[in-house]
Amino acid sequence: MKTFYTTIKGLCMVALLGSANNAIAQEDVTNEKSLRREMTLEREYDPSVQDANKVNTLPVIKEPEARKVPIDYADYTLPAEPEKEINILPSGDIMTGMNYNKRRGYLNFGIGTRLNINGDIGYHILSTKKDQLNVWYSHRSMNGNVEYIQLEDEKVKAKINDNLGGIHFKHAFDKTIFSIGAKYGYSAFNYYGMPVYATSGDYYQAMLERADRETNQVNQTIAATIGFESKEGAPFGYLLDLGYINFSHKYGLCEAAEGPTEHTFDARFDLNAGFNGNMRIGLGGQVEYFNYSLPGEEQAVDGSYYTYEFENHAEIMLTPYYKVMGDNWNVKLGAKVMLATGEETKFMASPNIAMDVEVAEKTQLYLNAGGKLYSNSMYETSLVNRYVNPTRELAPSRNWLDAVLGIKSGVAPGFWFDVFAGYKITSSDVLFVPSRTFMDGHFGNFSEAMSDIDTKRLFVGANLKYSYQQLFEITLKGVYNNWKANYGDSWVGGEPNGELEHAWGKPEMELTAGLAVRPIRPLEVALNYNLATGRYMRIGGAETYKMNNINELNLTAAYNLNDTFGVYAKLGNILCQKYELYYGYPMQGFNAMIGVNINF
Repeated sequence: MKTFYTTIKGLCMVALLGSANNAIAQEDVTNEKSLRREMTLEREYDPSVQDANKVNTLPVIKEPEARKVPIDYADYTLPAEPEKEINILPSGDIMTGMNYNKRRGYLNFGIGTRLNINGDIGYHILSTKKDQLNVWYSHRSMNGNVEYIQLEDEKVKAKINDNLGGIHFKHAFDKTIFSIGAKYGYSAFNYYGMPVYATSGDYYQAMLERADRETNQVNQTIAATIGFESKEGAPFGYLLDLGYINFSHKYGLCEAAEGPTEHTFDARFDLNAGFNGNMRIGLGGQVEYFNYSLPGEEQAVDGSYYTYEFENHAEIMLTPYYKVMGDNWNVKLGAKVMLATGEETKFMASPNIAMDVEVAEKTQLYLNAGGKLYSNSMYETSLVNRYVNPTRELAPSRNWLDAVLGIKSGVAPGFWFDVFAGYKITSSDVLFVPSRTFMDGHFGNFSEAMSDIDTKRLFVGANLKYSYQQLFEITLKGVYNNWKANYGDSWVGGEPNGELEHAWGKPEMELTAGLAVRPIRPLEVALNYNLATGRYMRIGGAETYKMNNINELNLTAAYNLNDTFGVYAKLGNILCQKYELYYGYPMQGFNAMIGVNINF
């Protein structure tokens, strides 16, 4: 295993691997809500979600689209559940490679060990050039025992029940595109994690009994959006999106404490105009207001108090920019000015620069340098780590610089690559560590975010894809990270600006690989491999714990019976590896699932 790890790491370094794809793949000018701070091993949650692997390129260097066979584990194996966008979803093509152009609806259902259940259904009620009306619903759940890594023969029941559904309508007027939509999410789960000090001796059993590992926390999301935008190529371009999110926790730190509710009001806009044929100037922006409904201070039967630390505040961003497009090059010059109000008003400015040039046939050199303000709202944080402390607000993270330089090419038939390197600087970054103390009957292993931690990340990486006709397809993505973390100027309890031993929870190296083979037309067999190494966690006062590597191999087979019905089977974690994404929260071992896909 050591030799295997060394070989892979060497391959990544020699190829000058970097995380540019992770840094720019999900960048969207109309949606700045990227959750790129956390390690994300790219597994498809639902193919109806926008493809996070797309890379912005010149038309002649478009990244090949890899067909996916995407049945997943239950969501609790993911570091963050990808946010579903309120957009038009394709019917069909959900679990198999069926042609969905003639179909408006799809239904997928799969069931497996540990009561893993996957389900998706959607339908295009209207599907014309002018009008599109779409409804969809997705379900992911599991209810089964997993075994703690730190304790022998100690099992615990892990429960997840995620549901997300929505409706979206879009109408194209002569000069304007109007869209409106809504979604509802319901997620129930238990804090099944092992308490920090329950590792050995007679004391551990008392700690396990003290923690509430049975009660299901419930997170609910109600979201709505309405927007107008000009059609592509209009002399005067505009975009206006208004949104609202109501996100709530049912409980605080225990069943006896009511949870808080977060109201987010969001307005995004972009105004731009073209001149001199190939130039464009514009101003974009976003205003968010966060309002909290709190239960107030409550006294429990055991005499303890439940307090909630949230503050209503606004976050404002303005982005002036200038674009110019040449025959084989593009340049965008701009800046981002951001402000977060509250008890301590935070101001920051960062560049907003993007350049690319075609240096050879179907080969592009690119540079991106930006930054952003991560609000770390209750809703956003729940997408990264559902087990976070529900009673404390996280300070916004200020990403001063997120720069990447790379080269990508599709010059060889069937082969595409992207090699890149970059540097990222963030103040008040989010490093999750397990809670050290809890009261009787409280959730025993919720995550706390260390406050006032600054990080610097140097990364190198590559993304490679090769396909031969329709017979097979190979993908490989590798990232090597060098993390530096320091206490901020206002750190209390230690030396300000002192260096942390590790950037807790952040991986040193990430690798994802895939192989899809189609021996006959109706059958596709896919292997997917995920590796993450070099993760450390702080437990107790100053104790350092090296977490097991994520080392996961999955096998999926899908067979199309006809253009309406398909069946699939998946074997997960074939190597039977034991690992955890957060300390004390083990992932399930070997698991299996079978299912059916119907296009209608």
